[in-house]
Amino acid sequence: MTSALPSTSVHTFATDIPTPDGTVDAHVFHPADGGPHPAVLLCMDAFGVRPHLKGMAERLAAAGYVVLLPNVLYRGGRAPLVELPAFINPAERPEIIEQIRPATRGLTPEAAMRDAGVYLDWLAASPLTNGGPAGVTGYCMGAGLALRTAGTYPERVAAAAGFHGAYLATDAPDSPHLLADRITAELYFGHADNDSTNPADQIGRLDRSLTAAGVRHRGEVYAGAHHGFTQADTAMHSPEATERHWTALLDLLARNL
Repeated sequence: MTSALPSTSVHTFATDIPTPDGTVDAHVFHPADGGPHPAVLLCMDAFGVRPHLKGMAERLAAAGYVVLLPNVLYRGGRAPLVELPAFINPAERPEIIEQIRPATRGLTPEAAMRDAGVYLDWLAASPLTNGGPAGVTGYCMGAGLALRTAGTYPERVAAAAGFHGAYLATDAPDSPHLLADRITAELYFGHADNDSTNPADQIGRLDRSLTAAGVRHRGEVYAGAHHGFTQADTAMHSPEATERHWTALLDLLARNL
């Protein structure tokens, strides 16, 4: 469950979106007034589209946005890719990750950005949206997708955020942070404290690359928050850090969309 119920009425529907590589199963959330409203692409964590993430998308929509939540791992099957418990505890987590790993490996940067262009096209063409540049927010692996999308489609992304992101600024030749000099959006990152997937050296490298490129950005380490802190259906959840994330995200979107 999300930390608060939406404050305004939201409508939702499922849709299939064709891509060059197959068909994405996705969900759309929008204010009940029908719009038009600014568009937001929500990039999921590795556990995928499930009730909790749908609740997060609903909360975003209640704040005045049209939210597209695609199953970015659609090449591995429709969501859910694996059977998930209602609450993911630490003992179950490694086995679930191993089951999902083949699908995540198949989502190469090139494939992910082909998909991102399709998602942005869908949002721009929807009569529910205002047709302007979109916002993007991502969680865990989705934070890297948000960063890549901002760098790959700079004219189409006005704001991008990532929370408890993984592998954002590695030594790899295709690390997401290497797109910094292409980004025109304002960025925000809420980093998990003591996160093995995003250690302090990578946080520093990301900040330096964005600063050198002149990107408007802010990165904050959420002290005491674990990787996955926004995900209330896991043992990593932190209510305080989650609310901090909502404040930062909604402020970012309001400034730019």
